[in-house]
Amino acid sequence: MNAPAASSLAAPPAHSCLYECTVLHERFAPQRHRFSYRLFYLALDLDEIPALAGRLRLLRFGRPSLLRFDEPGHLPLAAPLHNTTPASAPAFAGADLATLKARVRAFCAARGADPGPGGRVLLITLPRVLGYRFNPVSFYFCTEASGTPVGAIAEVTNTFHEVKPYFIPVAAAGPAGVFRVRVPKHFYVSPFSPLDLEFDFTFHTPGDRLAVRIDDFAKGKRVLHTTLSGRRAPLTDARLAWFLLKYPLVTLAVIARIHWHALRLCLKRVPWFAKSAGAAAQRDLYHPHSSIAPSRSPS
Repeated sequence: MNAPAASSLAAPPAHSCLYECTVLHERFAPQRHRFSYRLFYLALDLDEIPALAGRLRLLRFGRPSLLRFDEPGHLPLAAPLHNTTPASAPAFAGADLATLKARVRAFCAARGADPGPGGRVLLITLPRVLGYRFNPVSFYFCTEASGTPVGAIAEVTNTFHEVKPYFIPVAAAGPAGVFRVRVPKHFYVSPFSPLDLEFDFTFHTPGDRLAVRIDDFAKGKRVLHTTLSGRRAPLTDARLAWFLLKYPLVTLAVIARIHWHALRLCLKRVPWFAKSAGAAAQRDLYHPHSSIAPSRSPS
């Protein structure tokens, strides 16, 4: 069966789109474990959201719907930053944090990479489905008004609903439009991975294709490999309806897969690390869980 043709009633905004993707996870140590699955992502130019809200019926913005996107749930810079030092904490006091684009700009500006008021931010994320929201990683690609890339952000969320954003600069060498950095993880993403790992991020500027790669390194050795690769599709009601049929309850399916593969790793006797045991190593994150911030009520 072929996908339905995109609606011809109105041309979609120029930058926003959908990506039909394949996610691949491959663990190399201490036990090999590999899986992949298909899904779709929203790619939203933050300046185009008002136009999208006026033309889409299957995706709502800030209103209850089967598929929904809410700006306030992303990049919570106004919240306290947990377990950080004054020297490393970016100063957002007095910054405009009212909109998601303003928060993206503030986060990038603290790292010397503000795209400017005329710059563009493309957010690649999963929608909220039936009111449920979970995004293992949301990606922000930031460009100046001229189109020159200035930086990217990986906003990582774990199943405890803690959030940690990582800044990925433009690669100093190599092809244009590539973002690359290796940084300490210092975040509890999986109970099957220790906290003293490094994340190695490699992103390519999205176009007709989406290409994201995240590797985990332990003492210089790659132990986990993750890729997100996809093909661009128009962001229309017709294409959303088609993807809802192909990938029903997409966000709920993601969290279900996480728990299914956690069970399989348990059966393979992969070592398990308690979150509370590594509280001091979990740094620079938002919405800390009560296991590492006892004064905070559980989410």
